[in-house]
Amino acid sequence: MNSRQLRRVLVCGALMLVAVPQVRADGTFDIPAGARFNKDKLAKITEFFKNEVTNGKIAGANVLIQQHGKPVYHETFGVQDVESRKPITDKTIFRLFSMTKAITSVVAMQLVEDGTIKLDDPISKYIPSFANVKVGVEKKNEDGTKTLELVPTIRPMTVRDLMVHTSGITYGFYGDSLVRKAYAAANIYEGDFDLAGFAERIAKLPLHNQPGALWQYGHSTDVLARVMEVASGKSLLTIMRERLLDPLGMVDTGFYITDPEKQKRIALPVPNDSNFRVGRDTNPTNVKKIEFASGGMYSTMADYRRFTQMLLNGGTFEGKTYLKPETFKLMTTDYVGPGSGVERDYFYFPGDGFGMGLGLAVRTDPGNAKPPPPGSLGELKWDGASGCYFVVDRKQDMFFVLLEQTPTERQRIQRTLKQLVYEALEN
Repeated sequence: MNSRQLRRVLVCGALMLVAVPQVRADGTFDIPAGARFNKDKLAKITEFFKNEVTNGKIAGANVLIQQHGKPVYHETFGVQDVESRKPITDKTIFRLFSMTKAITSVVAMQLVEDGTIKLDDPISKYIPSFANVKVGVEKKNEDGTKTLELVPTIRPMTVRDLMVHTSGITYGFYGDSLVRKAYAAANIYEGDFDLAGFAERIAKLPLHNQPGALWQYGHSTDVLARVMEVASGKSLLTIMRERLLDPLGMVDTGFYITDPEKQKRIALPVPNDSNFRVGRDTNPTNVKKIEFASGGMYSTMADYRRFTQMLLNGGTFEGKTYLKPETFKLMTTDYVGPGSGVERDYFYFPGDGFGMGLGLAVRTDPGNAKPPPPGSLGELKWDGASGCYFVVDRKQDMFFVLLEQTPTERQRIQRTLKQLVYEALEN
């Protein structure tokens, strides 16, 4: 082989390396479509969760993997609470926390689809007090202390900002920035208030950053919910029931549980893991006016599997269309990638390899980890503080849902479950 032939082989080899997905020690990233599940490998999921229950890490869990419209793995583990010892079932009620955001966002897109709201509408069109909101900029003093300077917004906050989490609205229960400390000091969860009152509380606080400048996790979805109420003239739960929950058959999904029989079905974490660290009351039996669209809903596997299958189907379920194809595409497009002008920091929740759509994280690339986490390009996901988690992989025509109640063990368990799910997929 002469030098020219050698160079040609090396170049072709390099091109092949670029074209082929990165190889993991236990498989590949972005597995080719048409993969099937190996039942023997799925058994490792059972082994893992049984061990979690036996070791007292979690009280119980419900895991469902569904492909081509049928369950390929569906197991329950442990008990709904360690006191009653009742077994987990598909009717066991779990607090969703931030998986509420996915439901709210789908209903918001239904309102966008029919023209009730527009993505580029300024929030002040619906909540006038947001016209005067200011951005908090930290200034370092000569003595090393920091003060907060309030500056005007460069442009108005929009509905799109709320859905993509680029509004500048944050939470006050994580991080140590002065704006987050201002949220914590404002006692925004004190008393009995509705979404209208809560939005006014948020409007009085400084934004963490300019609208559109930074992905920032916070109460954006709650303000979005108030926009939805104003635009439709109905309460959030009424909108949800009319447009999504009732038609989809999500009969055990809502914000508060007053029925004594339903209260007996609530899953609880193990006693030493009961602090969800979100700064507010999370007991669904303590009925209040507020319907937290960012994290206040409860649901069951019987209900949430219908919602997730609808997402996998691209907005349809059992012959009914909930989102038109163009609306679904709009919702699942990345809006924070290169060229968007949106920055990411340590608190970028979607994570390495993910962009952000209108309420859902969207897999856009393998990410920087070596090896990259498993999954497929275009994957949709979200999870919550209680450990509940879902992944929609349209390339494999597959989704999985995990329902559990464990604030401290959740990230480890979610990562392990995803790894085991994709290790069980074979071409």
